Amino acid sequence: MRVIALLFAIVFATSCSADPEVAEHTDESVPSVELSVALGGIEFDKPVALVFADDSIDSGYIVEQSGRILLVSLEGDSWSATEVLDIEDRVNDRGREEGLLGLALDPDFDLNGHLYVNYTASDPRRTVVSRFTMSPNGPGVADPRSELVILEVRQPYSNHNGGQVLFGPDELLYIGLGDGGSAGDPRGNGQDPGTLLGSIARIDVSTLDTTGTYDVPADNPFLGTDGARAEVWAYGLRNPWRFSFDRETGDLWAGDVGQNRREEVNVVKSGLNYGWNIMEGSVCYRTDDGSCEREGLEHPIVDYGHVHGCSVTGGYVYRGERLPWLYGKYVFGDFCSGKVWAFDPDTAQMSELMDTSHSIASFAEDGHGELYVVSLDGGVYAFVAAESSGE
Repeated sequence: MRVIALLFAIVFATSCSADPEVAEHTDESVPSVELSVALGGIEFDKPVALVFADDSIDSGYIVEQSGRILLVSLEGDSWSATEVLDIEDRVNDRGREEGLLGLALDPDFDLNGHLYVNYTASDPRRTVVSRFTMSPNGPGVADPRSELVILEVRQPYSNHNGGQVLFGPDELLYIGLGDGGSAGDPRGNGQDPGTLLGSIARIDVSTLDTTGTYDVPADNPFLGTDGARAEVWAYGLRNPWRFSFDRETGDLWAGDVGQNRREEVNVVKSGLNYGWNIMEGSVCYRTDDGSCEREGLEHPIVDYGHVHGCSVTGGYVYRGERLPWLYGKYVFGDFCSGKVWAFDPDTAQMSELMDTSHSIASFAEDGHGELYVVSLDGGVYAFVAAESSGE
């Protein structure tokens, strides 16, 4: 397979470009990558995430948008899937972007059986972040009655729900929320740290009581700031669809879905403003002459135009052993086009790894740092070297 290095829209925090043209060249020295059917070829119903526990490579949890979580495990030479939790009765998945959207396993999951979910509910329309606990009476099954609601955020529209929940290296819970939906952020949520919409929030759930009350970490950037929500870690985001921590450096990488022109990837840091809706990716939003006030805005590490896709799906910095030439590169893709890229932070180059037919809902990382693609169409696929795809 030909690997194309795309020198397009590489934007650093210290600069901001106009909408650049795409330059291409072929790099034949980089080995080919392809996808191999994983998890025994089991097909799922609109899977949106795959989460592995700790160092596991032979078991993980599939999240289905309708409200189910399934345990997939390797037994001998065969994979099986068993239902762990079904909350379809409380999940609203009527909108294309609504449903059960995220899952995180407690840092002490093996001891306490706690798992955290992010889903949309109705009447009123809202995002719900809650905790469930594995039942001591049914090994491998979470009790739907154990739900402890931690956080609810009203959603004015059905789209841009974010949906990720993820524990960081600091064992704090990070929560991704979109700007509230519609188009163009009509309520100005992205630039308002007084709302959780349009932000990545950060909370401490290690001391939850029976009411679901969490703590705000003492080093959260807006703690004690008038008019701001103390939970906000970073803001100015339109719809952060999948973020991950680099397991080696601890950096938080996030894909942020654009409006009509640009898709972007950010390295998200405490207290920073990522620009929406003043900017969309590296360009000014709403202005014909390309002008806007950019002071104080953090620009994307990389962005791309809609000739390459229309909805970025954030991925992972590769830290596995199977594909050594990808080590240290950020791998991500696009839901619409099915393309997958690798961005090299050291050279500021992006390589197109493959052009797939998949609706890429998520990437996943197993306990050994190997990567997977979760397709909304139902399949899960592993990254392999082209010459070893039959393994």
